[in-house]
Amino acid sequence: MRYCRDMHGHGETPPAAQWPDDARIAVQFVLNYEEGGENCVLHGDAASEAFLSEIVGAAQWPGQRHWNMESIYEYGARAGFWRLHRLLIEKAVPVTVYGVATALQRSPAQVAAMLEAGWEIASHGLKWVEHKNMPADEERQAIAEAIRLHTLVTGERPRGWYTGRCSVNTVDLVAEAGGFDYISDTYADDLPYWYEHAGRQQLIIPYTLDANDMRFATPQGFNSGDQFFSYLKDSFDALYAEGAAGSPKMMSIGLHCRLIGRPGRVMALARFIDYVQSHDKVWIARRVDIAEHWARTHPPQPAAERPSRMDEAAFVVRFGDIFEHSPWIARRAFAGELSPANDTAIGLAAALTFQFRAASEEERLGVLVAHPDLAGKLAQAKRLTASSTEEQASAGLDALTDAERARFTALNSAYVEKFGFPFIIAVRDNTKASILAAFETRIANDRDTEFATACKQVERIALLRLQALLPG
Repeated sequence: MRYCRDMHGHGETPPAAQWPDDARIAVQFVLNYEEGGENCVLHGDAASEAFLSEIVGAAQWPGQRHWNMESIYEYGARAGFWRLHRLLIEKAVPVTVYGVATALQRSPAQVAAMLEAGWEIASHGLKWVEHKNMPADEERQAIAEAIRLHTLVTGERPRGWYTGRCSVNTVDLVAEAGGFDYISDTYADDLPYWYEHAGRQQLIIPYTLDANDMRFATPQGFNSGDQFFSYLKDSFDALYAEGAAGSPKMMSIGLHCRLIGRPGRVMALARFIDYVQSHDKVWIARRVDIAEHWARTHPPQPAAERPSRMDEAAFVVRFGDIFEHSPWIARRAFAGELSPANDTAIGLAAALTFQFRAASEEERLGVLVAHPDLAGKLAQAKRLTASSTEEQASAGLDALTDAERARFTALNSAYVEKFGFPFIIAVRDNTKASILAAFETRIANDRDTEFATACKQVERIALLRLQALLPG
């Protein structure tokens, strides 16, 4: 069974972004241009629009024009856009436009202004409509038509893509279409990342729904410009501090002409831009600039060994001895829920350890018994597994004096006689002296305590073995 979602991502230590001029944060302003591409019976849609307007909780009107809704969207094109255009030009802010192709076609003056300003115009799909129930073939055709229309209207093929009201197929379909420097239909990270589809690596630049003026149009969202400014400022401050601590991130701000373009809200945006520009080591960039930087600085790497993508035979051969001579643990882990989160040392150790802990006491005892004595007869006869040989050698157990070997032999015999399984310890965590000290201490334990201790050591050994094979 495979779980396709990636809950690991960049992990505890994300890659160093290395933004230009050692910037502590990359800030990106997105202007969504949707006006004229929304649901409307004039556009051949079945009903009016109901999403992201001043009418919170609006419902679609099947087969009818919704005059109020239409005029709210028209405000964005007629007034809001130009107010934002003046502000962003005045403050010299680089901008990425998410342009709905049909909306751009209906707004030639606005498109001309975007192009003159040097703004990037990425594709926001063919129409500003819901895609969740759209058949894959229909969505594929809509993507192709959006690219065609966008190119005719702007003079250039879009280099970025964001559907927004997407389906589970959207990212794969856009990656399949090819030719995009980035796709943004995800909110999964603070940094770009590579996504593999059909053997091809596609750059993903995550977007945002929280640092976004859409929350002026949702329940429990922003009800004043001050709230919007405060939230953006706190987000910026947190990410700027992380960058100062050596972990630079990216901040996206989502804007809509009909929302932030209202006079009662636009000054909050102006204050935030001033606040950002009052800091040094800030890179304000278009999304395509971030894409170019990331592809140059962190190009896609050859696919690493991924346990979650192996077939069963290869998986068991590779990981069957992580728990000593116990390939059944690997088989059970393979049959369980493996995902990209299990493609790291910590992740795969968790999957294997889960099966070890879920096993019966008799099965776990079998794993303990499968372990060799430390510095015992198997070691002397060179009949240990490769992992055990390396582990024992790491603590010098392959080079004992006669007196040390005699002490280990006596302790091994007494321990096995008392507990019924060999003494187990994660040798790589210890020295010869600390191993002997633990041996002499633990032999005094009762059996239940020592069984539990030995199992914990088996789990630790498994993790250490995997860390030698896999990242993270």
